[in-house]
Amino acid sequence: MSKDRSGRKLPATSQHLRVTRTILPILLQPRDRLADEQGVWEVVNRPWSTRGGKLAHATVQKPGEPNTRRDKNWGAHERVTVRRATAEEGQR
Repeated sequence: MSKDRSGRKLPATSQHLRVTRTILPILLQPRDRLADEQGVWEVVNRPWSTRGGKLAHATVQKPGEPNTRRDKNWGAHERVTVRRATAEEGQR
């Protein structure tokens, strides 16, 4: 268990929190999770752009279900809300 500044022990679940961020789609990273009307999606690979950088694409899948893999695209200027793993969770 880790301790906070006052020296109290923190529960194990607080060490594995995900941070919610609003970012441009070209800044997505593998393992980021995003939600839409069809459910929660996990980014599988790094995003790429087309049409002179005006569209951003990324391959996503439902967490733990590789048969749901598909490409998703956004306007490059749009913001996407994602849940990103903290540094502690990413080191596993």
